[in-house]
Amino acid sequence: MFGPEGPTLRELAVQALSSVEHGYDLLAPKFDHTPFRTPDSVLDAVASALGRSGPYEDGLDLCCGTGAGADVLAAVCRRSVTGVDFSAGMLARARERVRPAGPRVSWVRADARALPFTEAFDLVVSFGAFGHFLPRELPGLFAQVRTALRPGGCFAFPVVAPPRPTSPFFWALLGFDGVMRVRNALWRPPFVMYYRAFRLGEVRRELERAGFRVELRALPEFGTRGDGSPRVRMVEARRPGVPDGPGGRAVTPPRAG
Repeated sequence: MFGPEGPTLRELAVQALSSVEHGYDLLAPKFDHTPFRTPDSVLDAVASALGRSGPYEDGLDLCCGTGAGADVLAAVCRRSVTGVDFSAGMLARARERVRPAGPRVSWVRADARALPFTEAFDLVVSFGAFGHFLPRELPGLFAQVRTALRPGGCFAFPVVAPPRPTSPFFWALLGFDGVMRVRNALWRPPFVMYYRAFRLGEVRRELERAGFRVELRALPEFGTRGDGSPRVRMVEARRPGVPDGPGGRAVTPPRAG
């Protein structure tokens, strides 16, 4: 499925009947050959947008998977890049990626809902992971990100405009979410992955409740919809405060294998 290097239908079925963590351990060797990986076009557009607001010193890729988002951070961070994920299989693939010389890169296995960092970064990014969190988990997740950021730090991630009900893609996503709800009602452990549960209006409210100042930046590379609204935006949520200068406090991210 998805081409000769991608997973088979049987492999996807086994993954879907596993926990989220074990499912991604199983999928990790072939993950980069599936549509689940964030497209390079999105990664490049986010890197370009962050390049205009940077540079940054230390960056964190939240739910980093096989590490494609770490390349974005390496382009805009001068000192260090850290990837965090709870799947050992995905982290193993991330460690195998060949990267040019640049900031120090490390990988940490941890749950995004219990991050082991305090004021360690001035930039946090995430790509394609929010469907794995139920709406009720967002306040705790955003609080963890806020704690990991230094004062003045930025939490950034892309958001694609939802398809209209007239689009076949709308019904495909609706059907997928419906199948997952039935699966989770009948099978344990649950596999949380819902494409339509992460809604921009609700996300913005929860970010503001967590203490962020939120701005939406259009990514012009993807153009606009018929009503003139952007097809893809980047959410830029800032932790209030003045960033530390060279002589200020700076908590260095932990080294990991």
